[in-house]
Amino acid sequence: MSNSLWMTTRLSLNVFSRHYLKAPLQAGAILLGFILAVMLLIGVRATNENAVRSYSQATELLSQRAQLILTPLAGKKSLPDSVYIRLRQAGLSQALAVLTGTVTGKQGQHWDIQASDLIAALSVQQQTTAHNSEQSQQVSLLSSGIPLAKLLSGEPYILMSQSHADQVGTNGQLELEGMALSIIPLDDELGLGKAILMDISLGQRLLHQPGELSYIALFGDAAQLKTDISQLFNLQGNTAQPKPFEFTEQDAGEGLISLTRSFHLNLTAMSLLAFVVGLFIAYNGVRYSLLKRQRLLVQLQQQGVPQRALLLALLLELLTLVIIGSLLGFILGLQLSHWLQPMIALTLEQLYGARLLPGLWQWSWLYQAIGLTFVAAICACFPLFNALAKQPLARSGSRFEQQRHAGRYQQILFATAIALLALTAALFPFSQDYKYSLVLLGLVTVAIPLLLPLSLRLCLSLAQRVSQHGLWQYAVAESKELIAPLSLAMMAMLLALTANISMNTLVGSFEITLKNWLDVRLYADIYIRPPGDKVTDTLAILKSHPKVTQTYGQWVHNSHYQNTPISLMTRDLHSLRNSNQMKAQISNLWPEFFRGKSLMISEPMAIKFNLNIGDMVTTPEFANASQPALPIGAIFYDYGNPLGQVIVSQPTWKKLGLSSNPTSIAAAYAGDISQLEQQLQQQVPLSAAQMYNQAKIKQRALEIFKRTFSITLVLNSLTLMVAAIGLFSACLMLTQARQAPLARLYALGVSRAQLRNLVSIQMLLIVLFTCLLALPAGALLGYLLINKVTLQAFGWSIAMVWDWQAYFKVVIIALIASALAVLLPLYWQTRRPLVSSLQQEAL
Repeated sequence: MSNSLWMTTRLSLNVFSRHYLKAPLQAGAILLGFILAVMLLIGVRATNENAVRSYSQATELLSQRAQLILTPLAGKKSLPDSVYIRLRQAGLSQALAVLTGTVTGKQGQHWDIQASDLIAALSVQQQTTAHNSEQSQQVSLLSSGIPLAKLLSGEPYILMSQSHADQVGTNGQLELEGMALSIIPLDDELGLGKAILMDISLGQRLLHQPGELSYIALFGDAAQLKTDISQLFNLQGNTAQPKPFEFTEQDAGEGLISLTRSFHLNLTAMSLLAFVVGLFIAYNGVRYSLLKRQRLLVQLQQQGVPQRALLLALLLELLTLVIIGSLLGFILGLQLSHWLQPMIALTLEQLYGARLLPGLWQWSWLYQAIGLTFVAAICACFPLFNALAKQPLARSGSRFEQQRHAGRYQQILFATAIALLALTAALFPFSQDYKYSLVLLGLVTVAIPLLLPLSLRLCLSLAQRVSQHGLWQYAVAESKELIAPLSLAMMAMLLALTANISMNTLVGSFEITLKNWLDVRLYADIYIRPPGDKVTDTLAILKSHPKVTQTYGQWVHNSHYQNTPISLMTRDLHSLRNSNQMKAQISNLWPEFFRGKSLMISEPMAIKFNLNIGDMVTTPEFANASQPALPIGAIFYDYGNPLGQVIVSQPTWKKLGLSSNPTSIAAAYAGDISQLEQQLQQQVPLSAAQMYNQAKIKQRALEIFKRTFSITLVLNSLTLMVAAIGLFSACLMLTQARQAPLARLYALGVSRAQLRNLVSIQMLLIVLFTCLLALPAGALLGYLLINKVTLQAFGWSIAMVWDWQAYFKVVIIALIASALAVLLPLYWQTRRPLVSSLQQEAL
């Protein structure tokens, strides 16, 4: 760069900085857009990347990811703790005993607990922390000053994260299974989340499972561990003994990453939408600032400043604003992630059994945010920069000329939107994967706001024809001139409203669909999951009870299909026929199914593996039973299991050599269900946590699955708030720019009250037309979300339901927000002497 070019560029930057000192509102509006855009982008990215990191680094509480798991044999629900004792005696210090289960609280609520050998957990934590620099600052349990002696002696102490203890604890205590337990709160950085952890001896007492374990986690080289354990238990060679357990190798988190990919993709899509809305706000600020400096740019060129220097100065100014805005947005985004993480952690924990580690952040995110924001800002602003820097020196920036260019620009935007919608319609039948469907969704999302400026002009033209003559017709006519300076803020508002309406459609439709599905699925009055050794006693009591009119059973076996975990299951005759809603089936399903000639699979599994009626399905159990595969006879709806499900008939189940004892039992009861629960607790005995009545299951299912979309709704609300802030800043800048026209009306005899009413009606008219356009646009996005993205990502068919009350509620919220955005700056401006504003015309 030559010295003269650099000198003139620096001079121009100095002039621009003086301009912003006199008009800080313009710089504030630009920075606000960048801050909001980067804040939501970084907040969601930090949360998503932390979740993915947690999947690959941690499975066991207080420890890291286990490489090998010893699980019970098929048909058994627990391991004897003698297996664990033998491992420890053989010197395998990297083994960890774990017992999990559900207990009941004082008010009948269910709590999931995990009991571990705490000494082993601490040993594993210290060893893995010492070899892992990324976790070198992880809080150590040994330095927490907790009463380890009391914990290890089986006294009633439990470990919980500080935040969870503050929510559920009463005076530092929690009552479970009638036992008062003292809470020991631990730092949230230990990653306990919503879990309740205790020593193994206390857990066995609460769960009534003495000498039993759920599994044994092993840390280290999986192949070497398997060899050592096989030798220890004499599982190799000709004299091999029967295995007392199954080996299950861990997948370094790939399973959870695959299972939750669509969940994180939804969050990313919402953050990108908010990013675009923020950029709209920033671009609106840049555009307003440039229009206010249009005469200044002409004067600088008349003074000899070359166009290259002006253009370079504008780009450097934009880069400076991007860096400042991105830095502030980065800081706020990390704070947003800190607020979002507990909500997301609860969702992932209850839906997928995943627990999140403490959040980490990287400086590279800031550099990437600056780069992305600057590139996006350049793409948006460069044509405007170039046009203003190269404008003829003798040309006046008249309002007529600006309106003529604005009209031509609106036609180009409208034509572009129509082309994008036509492209989406052409590609719609070919998008069979949710990733491609999200691309189509993105095209529609981009096209919708591009329709707005010309649509607003047409709507205002129609309103002008029916408006009364005089001041009100002038108000409507002038509103058409306001479209150009307000179009970007209204585009941001339209995007936010459209996203809000579409997500409300999705969540409302999902809730209704889920309730209908639960009504069919939950046909019994009580559902029981007894321990393996109490199944026979439970069935005997139910069958002999005079008020139990019917008993049902369900058998579940954990299996794999194409290296992906699934549930292989069967039910009793009545349940098989009546508890499934079929999506597709062969004409003679039940005769073929009960003769063992076909099977049924869940809709999520069918969509994930692209399976259809008649396709052959096999699992490892079929190979062991010398039966290669069975054709699919039916595909049933399933909203309750993130894993795929395969249902076979009772004869097929027996041929596969699987457990004869049901995993869970259901019963129809003619009376007060609480009486039966009390009887089972006393006679079997069963824990209250092992029994669920129909109402409790429905309530818990709705709570869990509505939480699937709760994070997206939060981000949706934040996006709407961002758009409202953008509209406020745009109205503030526009009202400031309109001081001279308002002063002319005041000089012609229009009162201040009439001026406020006029401007308010103008703005609310534009916002109302924007909201009306948001209704069909939101319905279109909702259709794509339900019938494309959600179906392909989650495998859920949802009946689309229109909730007009919710739609108009969103419209009313937008109108109220817009009224505040208009009235406040208007009140501030009209309090000033309006006649003095006429001086602005000469500036």
